[in-house]
Amino acid sequence: WPFTSTSKVPDNASRQDRAKCWESRDLYFACLDAENVTVPGKEGDKCSSAKKGYEQNCAKSWVDYFNKRRILAEQQKPLLEQA
Repeated sequence: WPFTSTSKVPDNASRQDRAKCWESRDLYFACLDAENVTVPGKEGDKCSSAKKGYEQNCAKSWVDYFNKRRILAEQQKPLLEQA
């Protein structure tokens, strides 16, 4: 019936997948920070293993989202420091 409520137990596999994705993202972004690279994908050969893990462990839509968020956050840093 379309109006019934079913409570679903969170899937541990998807929770672990998300955690793995976030960990891979954090490692890749830390490498970018260490190399002073703002835009993901512009680092050349640097961070290649971290980038590979990031792209393998995260869905493409998530990679795109996280990359855009990183660029936006980096652009906002000077404004936040001024405030």
